[in-house]
Amino acid sequence: MSKLVIVGSCAFDAIETPFGKTDKILGGAATYIGLSASNFGIDSGVVSVVGEDFPQEHLDLLTEHNVNIDGIEIVKGGKTFFWSGKYHNDMNSRDTLVTELNVLADFDPVVPAAYQNADVVMLGNLHPFVQMRVIEQVKNPKLIVLDTMNFWMDSALEELKQVIAKVDVITINDEEARQLSGEYSLVKAAREIEKMGPKYVVIKKGEHGALLFHDDKMFFAPALPLEEVFDPTGAGDTFAGGFSGYLAKTEDYSFKNMKNAIIYGSNLASFCVEKFGTERMESLDKKEVEERLEQFKKLTQFKIELS
Repeated sequence: MSKLVIVGSCAFDAIETPFGKTDKILGGAATYIGLSASNFGIDSGVVSVVGEDFPQEHLDLLTEHNVNIDGIEIVKGGKTFFWSGKYHNDMNSRDTLVTELNVLADFDPVVPAAYQNADVVMLGNLHPFVQMRVIEQVKNPKLIVLDTMNFWMDSALEELKQVIAKVDVITINDEEARQLSGEYSLVKAAREIEKMGPKYVVIKKGEHGALLFHDDKMFFAPALPLEEVFDPTGAGDTFAGGFSGYLAKTEDYSFKNMKNAIIYGSNLASFCVEKFGTERMESLDKKEVEERLEQFKKLTQFKIELS
């Protein structure tokens, strides 16, 4: 069975959207990625850190979804990473109200021996130092996928560039692609980012889908139009989990198969936004996933006659 190692935060979130608000609930990049990747029946393990305040039920949730938690460090007396944010009416922009790094501030990841030979490495959005430490511990992975954000471009750009040079795929949003490359055109931006090292560049555009670039090839996948979006938190991480989980499952890292991975990632992300936090991903079943894939198929496939 193919192995996927997931690096990222397991956290608490407090979220406010036009549809309501929550107290502290389960969140974190690694949590969303793990729950999403669990849909592919692969051997996946999370590398993260939490405080003593992190409930056992949250760890049990990952285990119940066949996500290995041996790589989650529990710091005695420590407090878990906490983020609070408020989304605007358009649901595309938000204000960060509180960020408490807590145990994440001093996180030095340790990849369990059983996952050092993972086929696919999914580097969730964390400090580039943490991501590099994981790269140094894994042995000959077939694919390394990196997710990052503008915060690290602002605060740790040189370290981030060192990580980018060692990965096969980078996933960022359109604003971040423009910042990293210095180009406004996303096609030019992708070409500049490829020069930094990655063979594939995935540019996420939220409700407007995602773009995949490789050499002179490109592919666009729309996001599924939804009647209601309750909470966009974790959608990008859920996309990353679907993308990397599908590739680990199929063991095919070609451009052609990455198109499929983009669709699978977008499909799973469409469920994530339907409820607050991880709630929707916790109860997702195979039939729902397959039915929505059919919707994607109908949305994206058509015949055209060229004269």
